[in-house]
Parts: sequence; structure tokens; C-alpha cells
Amino acid sequence: MDYGVAGTALTSGILFGYVLEQAGFGSPCKLTAQFRLTDWSVFKVMFTAILVAAFGILLLQSGNYFGSSGFFVPTTFFWATALGAALIGAGFAVGGYCPGTSVVGFMSGRIDGLVFMLGMVLGILGFAAVYDAPLTQTILHTAQIGAKTLPQWLGVSPWFVLSAMVILAVGGFVLGRMMEQRSHGVLTAEDIVEGVDPTIESSEKGSAVHGNLGVGSVSHTRAV
Repeated sequence: MDYGVAGTALTSGILFGYVLEQAGFGSPCKLTAQFRLTDWSVFKVMFTAILVAAFGILLLQSGNYFGSSGFFVPTTFFWATALGAALIGAGFAVGGYCPGTSVVGFMSGRIDGLVFMLGMVLGILGFAAVYDAPLTQTILHTAQIGAKTLPQWLGVSPWFVLSAMVILAVGGFVLGRMMEQRSHGVLTAEDIVEGVDPTIESSEKGSAVHGNLGVGSVSHTRAV
């Protein structure tokens, strides 16, 4: 075993989990609020991470730090990508977790995070069982896209695409802020722990789960 690689991976995972928890992503409330367009924290955090990674990769490419072989970019198959995106998006909306945040949620003491993790493992085993089936292979290898990156597909400079992403991010931040202010939907740590949803009018509030472990219930009538 390469302990240097293993140690780097473990340290990166711990730091990643810590950042996710600090961003509030250990609670499914954050992700479901993003789907309702009332709390844009997920968009802000993840889009910022994408921009930082994209900028860093372009700088490394410009300095030829990857060498002549560059780095691996998997081939895109349209139907496999579209179906996978739909399934994982449905899982996000229903469970309120992604694979990474479910682990963070469980380590934060959330039983639903464990349930989501077990469901993810069962899904992986189910997919492995039908992987060699003709229908699965057809979906996985149909509609191959020749260009492996967006700049290649569009025939433009990678820096142009990055600039467009920055503009899109700024627009998304502004739109998200406006919608958050309209819905009062930014979920704070106090809201998550107390089970209070600020997007619901006080007259409509009912019983809410109290505490990280989801044990017990308490009625809240906090005014928005």
C-alpha cells in the first residue's frame, strides 16, 4: 500500500467532510431547500468549488504540469449520463442527501444519513447485478460524444468557457439571493437543529422533528 497516497486521500476526505458539515450539508434540509429554490447554499458552495478547481486545472495545464499525456477525461455517453443524472437527482430530492453528504450526516449523528448510505450500497449491488445485461450495456455505450470537454465541443478557448462560468455564477448568486429574501428560506444551524422551516408561515407550522437524531417532536410557532 502506498501510505503517502492513502494518507493524502484520508486527510482530503476529512477536510472535505468538515467543510460540508460547516456549510450545513450534513442536514437534508439544505439540499431539499435548494430544490425548492428557497436556500441557494448548495449552488453557492458547489459552484464556487467548481470554479476554483477549473481555474486551478487551467493554470496547471498552462504550465504543463500534467506533462505531455495530460490527465484522464472519461468518454461521455449521452444516454448513460442523462439517465444517471436523472436518477441521482431524484435521489437527492427524495432523500435530501448526496453520497458524500449522507456520510457527513451519519457522522453528525443523523440516522437518516445511515439509511441513505445503506440504500446507496444496495443500489450499487443492484446495478452490479445487471451490469452485464444487454439493455444495460446498450444504455451505457450509446450516443458517444466525441469531444471530451466543453471547450472541445464548442471549439473555443477553455478560458472563454471559464469566463462564461464566472458570469453564470455571479448571475446565479444574485438570483439566489433575491429568491432567498423573498422566501426567507436560508436555513441556519438553529433552524436545522430545532426543525424549524422558515419558508413556512407561522400559521401553517406543525410538529417538527427536534434534534440531530430525530428523537422526539416539538411544536414551533416562530414568526417569519
